[in-house]
Amino acid sequence: MSATVEADAGTEGIRRDTVFGRIGGALRERDFRWWFAGQITSASGVMAQAVALSWWMLQQTGDAVWLSVLTVCTWGPTLIAGAWAGAVVDRSDRRRLLIVTQTVLMGVAAVLTVLSATGTLAVWNVLLASAVSGATMAVDSPARQVYVVDLVGAEGVASAVGLWEVALNASRVVGPGLGGALLAGPGATACFGVNAGSYLAPLLVLIRMRSRSGTIPLRQRGRTRGAAREGIRYAFHSPIMRALLPMSAASGLIFGMGVALPPLVQRALHQGGGGYGAMMAAFGVGGLPGALLAASHPEPTGRRVRLLALATAAAVLGIALSPTMPVALVAMVALGLTSIWFIASANTLAQLRCAPEMRGRVMSLWGVAMTGVSPISGFGVAAVVQYVGPREGFSISGIALGIAALAGWRALRD
Repeated sequence: MSATVEADAGTEGIRRDTVFGRIGGALRERDFRWWFAGQITSASGVMAQAVALSWWMLQQTGDAVWLSVLTVCTWGPTLIAGAWAGAVVDRSDRRRLLIVTQTVLMGVAAVLTVLSATGTLAVWNVLLASAVSGATMAVDSPARQVYVVDLVGAEGVASAVGLWEVALNASRVVGPGLGGALLAGPGATACFGVNAGSYLAPLLVLIRMRSRSGTIPLRQRGRTRGAAREGIRYAFHSPIMRALLPMSAASGLIFGMGVALPPLVQRALHQGGGGYGAMMAAFGVGGLPGALLAASHPEPTGRRVRLLALATAAAVLGIALSPTMPVALVAMVALGLTSIWFIASANTLAQLRCAPEMRGRVMSLWGVAMTGVSPISGFGVAAVVQYVGPREGFSISGIALGIAALAGWRALRD
């Protein structure tokens, strides 16, 4: 009998140690399976709306600088209040917090749908809606990342983060492709409506899901005054965080393609909205295997992260120098693979190397670095796009990431 038990245990250990076993580790948790399915739906809607907003703004204004203004409204709140938002996440019931944030985001998408359908959509109300969404996402993003740890535990973080990147990149295939098709057909209104409806699935999952024990008990939750500064001090005194956060900031320019990619597609590659959607979909096609590769490694190493950062920087420059659309699409697939493998590995490394009680604040600072600095860096990129050229503007993210990787090389030597 004992021999049978040992054999079964050995078989299970082998199964868990295979590549697919490690990838699917987090899926053994029932609640995570439901959460994972809901996020694929929601992320696809977000991507479809992002495609519509960037293209709509460029068509309305004809000026890439307005894409930076849109970026300021979307990600400025994360820069201003990101550290405070992380303190809120560390002291909140993440499930209830996410119910609130996801409901607000659904409401904003519904308002955009109505305004577009009635012909009253204007630059000012698009910017206002983006600001409301940005303020909500400043809390929503770190809450979603830390909630994954609540669902699967620290041992499942690598698998869960990798699978989240699978969901995100599945959405980068479905969302932009759908967004491009809708833009060419019924228009931006349909994109906004799809996004509003996409929040229903994750909201239902959150409402039906049982509460988790991973949050700080109510009696231990205090005021957030000082907690944000404590998180900043913690990150500043950690060599690995000092290396990872600048790399996150540089990669934010890659993932915030709404500023540099539309002008590159339109002016350098001479394509329309469908071409923009195809480029985003190509990114997602490459990102899927990249996410699976990240999920297959239980704990990434610093060496892998820094090498992937350099590979990602090279892929960016390959796109910027692409002479034709087919070449650019191939380079975009390569960028999807390397960048998603890199960012998922770096995100996992940051979560595993930080103190558990600081995880919400560290992830919030991660969001500040990746998306919060976009309002500042976006204007610089837009200026280069507008006054130098779209190829030069697109290449900035690759150059910045390469410099950040070399600057943090020693801290990531293990």
